[in-house]
Amino acid sequence: MAEQNFDMIVIGSGPGGYVCAIRGAQLGLKVAVVERSELGGICLNWGCIPTKALLRSSEVYHLMHRAKDFGLSVEKPDFDLDAVVKRSRGVAAQMNSGVKHLMKKNKITVFAGTAKLAGKGRVSVEGEGGRQELTAKSIVVATGARARDLPGLEADGDRVWNYRAALVPKRMPKKLLVIGSGAIGIEFASFYNTMGAETTVVEVLDRILPVEDAEISAFAKKQFVKQGMTILEKAVVKKLDRQKDKVVAHIESGGKLQEVEYDTVISAVGIVGNTENLGLEEAGVKVERSHVLTDEYCRTDAEGIYAIGDVAGAPWLAHKASHEGTMVAELIAGGDPHPIKPGAIAGCTYCHPQVASVGLTEAKAKEEGREVKVGKFPFIGNGKAVALGDAEGMVKTIFDAKTGELLGAHMVGPEVTELIQGYVVGRTLETTEVELMETVFPHPTLSEAMHESVLAAYDRVIHI
Repeated sequence: MAEQNFDMIVIGSGPGGYVCAIRGAQLGLKVAVVERSELGGICLNWGCIPTKALLRSSEVYHLMHRAKDFGLSVEKPDFDLDAVVKRSRGVAAQMNSGVKHLMKKNKITVFAGTAKLAGKGRVSVEGEGGRQELTAKSIVVATGARARDLPGLEADGDRVWNYRAALVPKRMPKKLLVIGSGAIGIEFASFYNTMGAETTVVEVLDRILPVEDAEISAFAKKQFVKQGMTILEKAVVKKLDRQKDKVVAHIESGGKLQEVEYDTVISAVGIVGNTENLGLEEAGVKVERSHVLTDEYCRTDAEGIYAIGDVAGAPWLAHKASHEGTMVAELIAGGDPHPIKPGAIAGCTYCHPQVASVGLTEAKAKEEGREVKVGKFPFIGNGKAVALGDAEGMVKTIFDAKTGELLGAHMVGPEVTELIQGYVVGRTLETTEVELMETVFPHPTLSEAMHESVLAAYDRVIHI
C-alpha cells in the first residue's frame, strides 16, 4: 500500500479543522483532511447553524402573535413543524455544500473514514475503500466533542432526546423537560417554549446560565418565567422512568423529591471530547477528563501533534476553534502568530432574549481583588429598541477603577449576539473607558446602549 505524503493532516472537519486546513493551504502547505462523517462537523450540520435556523422560525412565530402591537393583522398564527425542520436542515445542507466547495477550491485532499495515529507523523484512515496510510510532519487533532450522557438520563431518541434528536423532532412536545441550562439547553427550551410546549428547565447549580454574570442570569430568568417557562434551580433529576407515551422524572428540589410526568425530555448536561480510538495515548498525547492537554499554541506533549477546538477543552465555542485552527496553520507554516486570549472570546446564547458576554463577570473581577467601576443601561432607554418593540434587556460593562481597562461586558436583550463584537474588539485592543466614551455611536442603533453603559460606569449616563 503506497503512502500518501502531506505537510499537514487535519483529523476532523468542523469549524476548527476545516478552517485550519484552508489557512494551511493558503500558506502553501499540502493539506489532507480526514472526516468520518459530514464536512463542517457537528456545529455546521447538527449544532450552531441548524439551531439558529430553528430559533429564527420561533422568533418569526413569536412576532406573528404580536402583530397587533405593530398595527398588523395575522389570523390564527400556526406552524408546520416538519416544514420548520426541513428549512433548518436545508440551511445546514447549504453550509455543508459550501465547505465541500472550499475544500476543492483550496486543493485540499479529503479522506472519508476514521483516522488513527499510527506512529510518528503517520495517520491510518479506515474507510469504505479499505485502509489508507498518510504521512505528515504535522498532525492536527480537531475531532470535536459529543453530548454527555449521565447514568439513567441517557438519550434514547424516543422520549429522551439529545441535541441531535431535538433538531429533527418526531413530534412537537406538549410537556417538555430540559435538563441543563447552559447555551444548548436554554436555546432548545426557548425554541420549544415559544412554539407552544409547556417547558420546565432544571439546573443543578444555583442559577441558570451559570457562566454568565449573575445579574444577566437573573434578568434572563425573569423573562423566561414571564414567557411561561418553569425554572428549577439547585435541582437534580435523580432518574427517569421511561414509559411508552411518557417519562416520569424524579426531581429533587428544595429538599423535596417530586415525580413529574413529561412527554419529552431533552438532556443538555455538557459534552465529552472525542478522544477514543485515536491512538493518542500511544503517541504520547496527554488526555485528561476526555480532553487533550495543550499549551497556549495548541501543541500537545507529542512533537508535531496539535489539538484544537472542543477536543482541546473550554471554552467550547466554534469561533474559538476556528481561530485556533488559523493560529496552528500559521505556526506550522513557519509563522509567528499570537496565542489565543481566552478573555477576549465572546460567548453567545441565541434564546429570547439573547445573551452575550466577554471577559470577566463582576463577581470574578472582585474575586481577583480588583476595584471596579460598573455601568448598566436598560434597553428601555434606547430609541431603536423601543421602535423595534423589543426593549427588555440591559448592557453591563465592568472597568478597572484604577486603570480604566475594560474588564468585561455582559448583555441580555435584542441582537446582543451581534453587538458584543464591539466589546470584543475593545478587549483585543486593550481599550480603556476613554476610547469608548469618545467613540461616536450611530443613532438610532441598539449599539448606543453600549455607549450609555460605559458612560454610566463613570456617572456620565445621559438617557436614564
